[in-house]
Amino acid sequence: MTKRVTVSLPDDVAAYLAGEENASAAVADALRARMDRAAATAAMLRAVGVDVTEEGIARVRGTLPPPTAEQRAENARRRDLLRAGNWPEGSGRPADA
Repeated sequence: MTKRVTVSLPDDVAAYLAGEENASAAVADALRARMDRAAATAAMLRAVGVDVTEEGIARVRGTLPPPTAEQRAENARRRDLLRAGNWPEGSGRPADA
């Protein structure tokens, strides 16, 4: 099932999308990747004992500065470790998570 949605995009993003053969698929892929990152972040937080709730997310949203390139790279590294089941011992992740 699909739903038609109209969005406003920055010029550079719109130009990139105009060059895509299937703009809908490109947008869906990008949004799914973002959803996957959010789910992985929530899983990492739960793995170290943080209870992630919608209320908590709403409260924190917008109060933190955007992550730096270094922070994004470290987050990606940790996400890959978590997905692969290779979280290092002693790093805060419970053994049964």
